[in-house]
Amino acid sequence: MTTPLRGIISEQSEIREGSGNSSRKVREGVQVRHLGKSHIVPEQPSSSSPVPIEQSRWANLPPELLLDIIQRVEASETTWPSRRHVVACASVCRSWRMITKEIVRTPDQCGWITFPISLMQPGPRETPIQCFIKRERATSTFRLYLGLSPALSGNLSKLLLTAKRIRRAMSTYFIVSLLPDDFSRASNNFIGKLRSNFLGTKFSIYDSQPPHDPKLRTSRSKRRIHLKQVSPSKTPTNYKVAAVSYELNVLRTRGPRRMRCTMHSIPVAAVEEGGTAPTPTEFKDCIDDHDSSTSSCKGKKPIWESSPEPLESTAPLVLKNKAPRWHEQLQCWCLNFKGRVTVASVKNFQLVAAAETSENVSAAEQEKVILQFGKIGKDIFTMDYRYPLSAFQAFAICLSSFDTKPACE
Repeated sequence: MTTPLRGIISEQSEIREGSGNSSRKVREGVQVRHLGKSHIVPEQPSSSSPVPIEQSRWANLPPELLLDIIQRVEASETTWPSRRHVVACASVCRSWRMITKEIVRTPDQCGWITFPISLMQPGPRETPIQCFIKRERATSTFRLYLGLSPALSGNLSKLLLTAKRIRRAMSTYFIVSLLPDDFSRASNNFIGKLRSNFLGTKFSIYDSQPPHDPKLRTSRSKRRIHLKQVSPSKTPTNYKVAAVSYELNVLRTRGPRRMRCTMHSIPVAAVEEGGTAPTPTEFKDCIDDHDSSTSSCKGKKPIWESSPEPLESTAPLVLKNKAPRWHEQLQCWCLNFKGRVTVASVKNFQLVAAAETSENVSAAEQEKVILQFGKIGKDIFTMDYRYPLSAFQAFAICLSSFDTKPACE
C-alpha cells in the first residue's frame, strides 16, 4: 500500500507545481514550489479562473477513502524530508487540506513539526525537539535547523527559521522569518523579532501573531517603527510575548551568565499539574483596523509594538538558567548537557521553571530543562526545547545569547 500512496502524492506534487507556475503571478506568497518548505497553499478568493488542480481526479475521492489515505501517509512519514508528503496532501485542494489539518497533531501531542504553525506551538512534554543553529558571520544571519547536528543530519536537516541581526545606534534587532532570504517585516513570512536595549542586557520578544488566550491579549504601545512596504490602509501589529534579562556583572567575576525569561504569553499554570499552554491552530491576519483615521494617508505606515496589559489572575511563566557546578579537575563551570554540547562557552545555558512557593509546581517539574543551548563547533550551536515553549520562542531566547554583552561578562 505504501508504494501506491507515494505514487499518488508524487503525482499531486507534480500537478501542484505545474499549476503553481501558471498562477504564481496571481497568488503571491505561495511557497509550495519549494519541496522542502512546509507551507500550505493559502485559501484565496475565486476571483480568477479555476485552478486546474481542483479538477483533478483525486479532488473527488470519497471522504472515507481520502481519510484512510492521509492517515496512512501521516503515520508512515514521520521525519523530514519524507514528511513533506504530508504537506503535499494538504496542498492538493480544500477538501484534502481540511482532512489533513484534522489528522496532523501538534508537536505537544506527537513530537513532530509539520506545518509552519507548528513552529508557534508548544513542544512535546517529555522528549525535547532537537535542533541546531548555524551562524553566518559575514551576513549576520542565524539559521535554525531540525536535526541533531550538521555532521549527523547532513542534507536531511530541515530549515525551520532564519534570523538576521540588524545593529542600530541604540539597540540591536533580530528579524525572524520563515524564509532564508526574506526579512521584510511587511512580508507574510515575517514571524517576529527580538529587540535589545543599549547595553544588551534586556531583550523583548515580539510575535507577529496575537496571543492565543484572550486573557493575555496585549494593547498597543506608542512606540512605532516605520516601514517602506506596509499596506496603505492597514497597520500590522507586533505583540510582546516575552522578556529576557541578563544580570549585570558589576564585580567582573568569572562564571556563566545569569539570565531570566518572563514569558508573558504563557501562564505559570502551564507547568502545573494538568496545566496546558496556549496553542495556536492557524496564522491570523494581524492587521490593526482601529486606526481608521490614518487609512487614507499615503507614504510609510508604522508597525505598532505592543506591551502586555497587567494580568489580573494569571501569572506569567518565569524561566531561569540552571546553576552550574564548579569542576575542580577541569577548573571550569559544568552543566550536564547529555552530550549535546561539547565546547565551553559563556553562551551555553539551560533554562528551568522558576516557580514561587505559592504556585502549584512540583519539584520534579522545576528540575526539568525546558530549553538548553550550547556550542558544538565554530558557529554551530545546538538548541533543544520542550513544552511549554515553541520553536520560535526558544529560537528568540537563544538569539539573545549572540548579542554582545560587555556588562555581563
